[in-house]
Amino acid sequence: MPCQKITETSHTLAFHDAFPKAKIHALVIPKGAYQNLNEFCKNASTEELEDFWRTVEGVSTSIGIADDGFRMISNAGLNGGQEVPHFHIHLVGGQELGAMISVSKAP
Repeated sequence: MPCQKITETSHTLAFHDAFPKAKIHALVIPKGAYQNLNEFCKNASTEELEDFWRTVEGVSTSIGIADDGFRMISNAGLNGGQEVPHFHIHLVGGQELGAMISVSKAP
């Protein structure tokens, strides 16, 4: 699938979200087939883990959100709102993001 690539390493790909939810919205994904954060942390090699997290840090700097603040989101499973069954991190920022989640009253 075509994308507006930010950076790519042997283990990680980062690109701008096609449907941004904030002024700045990027995705960082491992190239390995991991469904969620838990699976990635349990099964990825040390090299994959280090490369991924260093890429997340580098991307936050290169897209200009590291200094003013940003949100890092990874949705997991049905209750977490995961729509794509492949682990990825959303980096969003460039504006005031407001509350992390809406608080609703328990039923």
